[in-house]
Amino acid sequence: MLRERRGAQVSPGTADDLQALTEIYNHYVRETAITFDTEPFTPEQRRPWLLSHPQDGPHRLLVARDLPDDPGDRLPGRLLGYATSSTFRPKPAYDTSVEVSVYCAPGAGGRGVGTLLYEALFEALRGEDLHRAYAGLTVPNEASVRLHTRFGFECVGTYREAGRKFGRYWDVARYEKALS
Repeated sequence: MLRERRGAQVSPGTADDLQALTEIYNHYVRETAITFDTEPFTPEQRRPWLLSHPQDGPHRLLVARDLPDDPGDRLPGRLLGYATSSTFRPKPAYDTSVEVSVYCAPGAGGRGVGTLLYEALFEALRGEDLHRAYAGLTVPNEASVRLHTRFGFECVGTYREAGRKFGRYWDVARYEKALS
């Protein structure tokens, strides 16, 4: 699967992307409450996460890259972000559900990267034996709320003060979307 638009190209993430994926995630660990992880990771610590997202099946990892300025340049551009569909819960009855997320590199927000990634992710999931997609959004986060609403997610509730980071408690809004 390869998708190009808006000056970016989307493809499955690979082990070659691990360093850049870790750097993007660590930005959110250090600077935001978007993730409740509190300590940055090394690429080696993130390797099991990467390996839990094969290139087929319901658990995917897609990356978006800048398209090269020179069309003849075959080198991949800078990683702009990534989207995943992951195990929702570990028990077998949850196998037809996935949790989805999207992370944009610092400076890549507002370019439609999240939209491009989710378009490609939901296209890739079409035909899989999936019933629902879920997302947990630390709020407030208007950009993420807009993105998920645009893709048909509905807020089904909020966990109040679910996590403490940066010396304060944060709410987590739970969103869901039908897939079948």
